[in-house]
Amino acid sequence: MKLFSSLYFWFILGSLHLIHSQTIQDSCRSSNLAYLNARIPFDTSSLICSNVWSSEGFILRAAQTGPTLWSFVLSAPSANSYVGMGFSPNGGMVGSSAVVGWVADEGSATMKKYYLGGKTPSLVIVDEGNLQILPNTSCIISYSSRLYLGFQLVSGLPSRQLVMAVGSSNNQPPKSPSFQLTAHRNQISVAFNYASGESNEESAPYSDLKRIHGILNAVGWGVLLPIGAMIARYLKHVGSYWFYAHSSIQLSGFFIGLSGIITGLILSDRIDVNVSKHKAIGLIVISLAILQIIAVLIRPRKGSKSRKFWNWYHHNVGRVLIVLAAVNVFYGIHLANAGSEWNVTYGVFLGVIVTIALSLELRLLTEDDK
Repeated sequence: MKLFSSLYFWFILGSLHLIHSQTIQDSCRSSNLAYLNARIPFDTSSLICSNVWSSEGFILRAAQTGPTLWSFVLSAPSANSYVGMGFSPNGGMVGSSAVVGWVADEGSATMKKYYLGGKTPSLVIVDEGNLQILPNTSCIISYSSRLYLGFQLVSGLPSRQLVMAVGSSNNQPPKSPSFQLTAHRNQISVAFNYASGESNEESAPYSDLKRIHGILNAVGWGVLLPIGAMIARYLKHVGSYWFYAHSSIQLSGFFIGLSGIITGLILSDRIDVNVSKHKAIGLIVISLAILQIIAVLIRPRKGSKSRKFWNWYHHNVGRVLIVLAAVNVFYGIHLANAGSEWNVTYGVFLGVIVTIALSLELRLLTEDDK
């Protein structure tokens, strides 16, 4: 009986220790790496620890461990998604070279290098980038509900602009042979001090300029132009005032939209992003707008034979311009990952405009029948 009680005591004690070791949380004060030293193929005792992304539980341990050798261990919660860390030339995702790791459904762990050439999956290229990882030093370990990505980088001083990302648990982990990454659920840009281990969250580069670009284009091309066109179509009964209102609103929309396009060209020059379709549509919109202004300046007198053809040209080019502008506003919101509230806001505005236009158009048709 005593033997049974003793065995039972040690069984319970061992079980509690096992439960504790499987649920212990990582922190800069914890000794988790001490448990994992045998599985990490380089010395981690001198690494400086930093909570680089507290809201997502990302912890980075790093240090220079040789004249041109840097050791890194990234720890993050394992939530059925990938975790990644990139070295950025400018603080942005695009242009970064990254290390990404995940655990597949069957339990196998994988870590890959990626070059983040753009925001579309086809431009995120596996096994590319400028990271020179020392052979036989990379590892990925799943321990206590966390992933540990370890590697040694052969480099001078690595970029202090780091980007971190976590994938969505709703998507499957990358699979062979393409190992294509899906869109991340969340990401952050961090300025990391390799000497002190201090890290500071940074706003996305040129975020204010991006916001100004989007607002100017949305207001100029996407809001004022449709309103000005509706005034010309449905308010001619108020006399010549409709013409002055139409001209003033359209010119205001043109100059505000032109300012938005200029800020976009500045952004394109400063940020290495692939927005060729967005830029092409924008250039078509500004070209059509300039043609509209030229057409107004050379419009034929009322009553002339060519005035009918001029009206047809002016009205239809204007309609095409407005449609392309609306499409590009939505496309710009998509490229900026601005969130559903921007889509909803602009979509509600267009819905109201279309509803009003349809009701006024029906009213015109009714009056013509009379």
